[in-house]
Amino acid sequence: MAKKPARHVEYLEVVYDDERWMLLEKLREKATWIMEALEKAHVETIVHGSIARGDVSEKSDIDIFAESQPSSFTVESALEKASIPIMERMIVQATPTYAMKAHIQIDESTTVSFPLMKLRKVEREFYKFGGEADLKKLKQGYRASGVDKRLVLIEPTPEGHKESTIVGHEQQTAKLLGISAETVLDRVHTLLRRDEIGRTGVFIKAELSADETFEMALERFAKKNPAVRRRLTTLR
Repeated sequence: MAKKPARHVEYLEVVYDDERWMLLEKLREKATWIMEALEKAHVETIVHGSIARGDVSEKSDIDIFAESQPSSFTVESALEKASIPIMERMIVQATPTYAMKAHIQIDESTTVSFPLMKLRKVEREFYKFGGEADLKKLKQGYRASGVDKRLVLIEPTPEGHKESTIVGHEQQTAKLLGISAETVLDRVHTLLRRDEIGRTGVFIKAELSADETFEMALERFAKKNPAVRRRLTTLR
C-alpha cells in the first residue's frame, strides 16, 4: 500500500536499530556497484529517495539517475560489461509536460533511468526534493535531507533521523533543501491530489522491443504523438 501524505505529523525523532543500519549498508553497496560501473563509462549518476536519506525499509527501491542524457548504448554497454543484468527496458513520460525518460529495470527493486529530453528546473529539482547523493557522497556515508511520499521531511541525525510535515512549511522546506518553492509546491499539490482522487495514469509507458534503442523509441513516439514532439523541442 502506498504511503499517504501526513498532514498532521509535526515532529518525530526516529532511532535506527542495528538491523536498519545493516539494511542501509546493504542497499548502498548495491547502488555503489551499479554507479561505479556507469562511472567507468563516464556516466555520472545519483541515487535518490530513501537510499540517499537513510530511512530505508525492506520495501525500499534503489533508484539511480543519470542527468546528463547519456546515450543508451553507453549505459547498457557499461551495465553489460559489469555483468549487471537488464530485466526490462521501458520508455516513460509521466505527463505531456514532463520529459520522456529511459527506465532500465535491473531487478524488481532496482532501476537506472536517464532523460531523453532536457529537464525543466522543477523536474531536476524533484530529485533534490526527495534527497539525492552522488557516488562520492555515497562512499563517504553522506545522508541527504529530503521529503518522502508522505510529504514528511527526513533530516538525518547520528542516531537515525528526525521528521516533520512540510505541509504549511513549503517555503522553509525549499530553503533547507536548496530548491525553488515552485518545486515544493508542485510536489505537495501532486501528492495531496493523488491522495484525494487516487493514483493518476502515466501519459506514456511502453516496453521496448529487443532490437529497439531508447533513441529509436523516442523517435517513434515523436512521429505519432504531437505532445511528445512539442515537449522534445520546447527546451532545446
